[in-house]
Amino acid sequence: MPYFQCRLATEGGEVITQSYLAPSLEECRKHFESAGYCILSVKRDWKRLSIPTVPFEKKIKDKEFIMFNQELVALIRAGYPILKSIEIIIGRVNNVHFKEVLMRVENDIRAGKSLSEAFSGQGSLFSTVYIASLMAGERSGNLAETIGRHIIYQRTLARTRSQIKTALTYPTLLLVFSFILLTVLVNFVIPRFADFYADFHEDLPAVTNLLVGFSHLMQRYFYVVLGAIALLLGVWIQMRRSERSRIWLDWLKLRVPYARAVWIESAIALFSRTLGLLLEGGISLLSAIGIARRAIPNRYLMSRLQDLADRIKNGENLTDSLDQSGFFTPLALDMIRIGESSANLEGMLSEVAEVYDERIQSKIDTFVSLLTPVIIIVMGLVVAIMLFSVYYPIFNIIQVAR
Repeated sequence: MPYFQCRLATEGGEVITQSYLAPSLEECRKHFESAGYCILSVKRDWKRLSIPTVPFEKKIKDKEFIMFNQELVALIRAGYPILKSIEIIIGRVNNVHFKEVLMRVENDIRAGKSLSEAFSGQGSLFSTVYIASLMAGERSGNLAETIGRHIIYQRTLARTRSQIKTALTYPTLLLVFSFILLTVLVNFVIPRFADFYADFHEDLPAVTNLLVGFSHLMQRYFYVVLGAIALLLGVWIQMRRSERSRIWLDWLKLRVPYARAVWIESAIALFSRTLGLLLEGGISLLSAIGIARRAIPNRYLMSRLQDLADRIKNGENLTDSLDQSGFFTPLALDMIRIGESSANLEGMLSEVAEVYDERIQSKIDTFVSLLTPVIIIVMGLVVAIMLFSVYYPIFNIIQVAR
């Protein structure tokens, strides 16, 4: 979507110049005419070229999305109409891709669509939970409060993702730098020592022979290794596109002992939090279950809840239906049962989510605190073995020379 440079005259006779992002020149004219300006000239602003293929521009950050919803809630509570609120917010958005999306939403609303319909028409950019929250707010007539609850929900998810990324940053950096160090040693340092050893015609230790042989093998078949890695990456990407393959891959994730508990507890927390949010917004239980099920990140666990709505239609309560899925823990089931019997299901679902969010964070912190020293020790041993295999023959050669 291009920028246009516009020379405008205000009602007071002042001439100003503004750059505006619009799908076409006509849309740009309509925007400023509706704002009461006299348009003197409109032309493409070639100094501000948007590059839509840049990957980071195609993403809407959690912070930007939360800020948008906060401003929308504030404007709605101040009495502004939805369309006017969207127009005001568009002028403050810096992310070009997000601004384009909001402009499409604005055009859909002008065409007569509701806010939820306008956002649902943007493909997979916005979650079904957000669309359902907007729909619930429109039905109940209290859109600001419903969006406010979704802001709290989105902040919790964003905080959890940020904590996980922060916790894994240091171990990831250790692995990357260790891999770079080993690559340099195997491909550049060891071959030089191998040539040095060859001049003395001495028998080398088994560890040194093994390391030198591995170095020669990597140098000789370097492109083959790169091709194999590229092939595996292509197979992985292709499998991620197939629903059956994604379910199978997520099933494999559950076979990892420590990760299994994290995946299951995160599924319980996300399902409970999403279901509670939708029920608070006035969505019926059967409709909310279908949406909350899709909030589970593990496809295999999501498939275990495929018949949940049908079981409830057949007369089962929510707790017994969840028990048949096979992965809800006794603690979660007991808390949900209490919520059903006390007519406080929404509140108890939020409590379940809080409990399991804390347990997940505790497990992640424990895992990272153990992983970091393990990586340091393992990589230290590997480097020590490599240095020993390189320098030990040199000491032997010095002794023989003496």
